[in-house]
Amino acid sequence: MTQPAHPAPGLSHVCDLHVELDPIREMGQGRAGHRRIIPIIGGRVEGPRLSGRLLNLGADWQTIWDSGVAELDTRYAMETHDGAVIEIINYGYRHGPAEVLARVMAGEAVPADQYYMRTQARLETGDARYEWVNRTVFVGTGSRQPLGVTVSLFAVE
Repeated sequence: MTQPAHPAPGLSHVCDLHVELDPIREMGQGRAGHRRIIPIIGGRVEGPRLSGRLLNLGADWQTIWDSGVAELDTRYAMETHDGAVIEIINYGYRHGPAEVLARVMAGEAVPADQYYMRTQARLETGDARYEWVNRTVFVGTGSRQPLGVTVSLFAVE
């Protein structure tokens, strides 16, 4: 087996995003699959490096492929506990066994280890106290609950 040229990066927990959602707005069939908009209406941010609240703006512009994969494409913002505003652009996929996804889509609380929900996030701010988010790569693991989504964000070290 060939060894990689560089060691695998580490991950450090930054925060958990507890995202509150409005009801799904169905768009119907689009070019790449079934389209839906899920408004983001608030929530909280809790973690060792970021904490605060999610603002009542933004949405997840989802595409559900024929295979059942949900392409997640979100844009929203947080206000930190000390007043900085940070934009969040989070892109990823949710997929799993058809019967599990049916339960998720029906609004059931399904354990996160029964399906795949992973994201890559880009954070941006003009606040010098949080300038580090502008130059950090983030990945996330997530789960859908009846009234929202939880995403744990990790910095790639």
